[in-house]
Amino acid sequence: MNPKTKSTLRSLVIIAIIALAAYFLNVEYQSHLGQKAIDATGLEVLAFQDALAESRKTGKPVLADLSAIWCPSCRRLDSEVLANEAVRSKIEKDYLFARIEYESDEGAEFMEKYQVSGFPNLLLIDGHGNKLKHLPRTFSPEEFLAAL
Repeated sequence: MNPKTKSTLRSLVIIAIIALAAYFLNVEYQSHLGQKAIDATGLEVLAFQDALAESRKTGKPVLADLSAIWCPSCRRLDSEVLANEAVRSKIEKDYLFARIEYESDEGAEFMEKYQVSGFPNLLLIDGHGNKLKHLPRTFSPEEFLAAL
């Protein structure tokens, strides 16, 4: 291989490594921001199956949130709607809150069972896993409360 070809290949490898590193750093940063947004809601987040079991005991429906931790729209929903004091109070009083991670096996099963795609998606589900309502996607706390 001639020196110019070697130099070009070396440059391409370096560019590819830098691009991969930037991608993974961005995913980590977006995930960090997502976790901060989840924490800011102040809601107790249950695993979906735990929420269903608790729903069977209490009769409270599950507010199931299909989200991706790195998703900007999901963070917006968390910070503008779910962190709103009136919304949080209503959820804590009348529902069990479960978050389902989009990129998990549980997320794939959830999407298939409830025929939803993308995120964020919010469903009200009874303790037996029956879908009661698919909430409209909104970033208005007032519209969200009216949809509940």
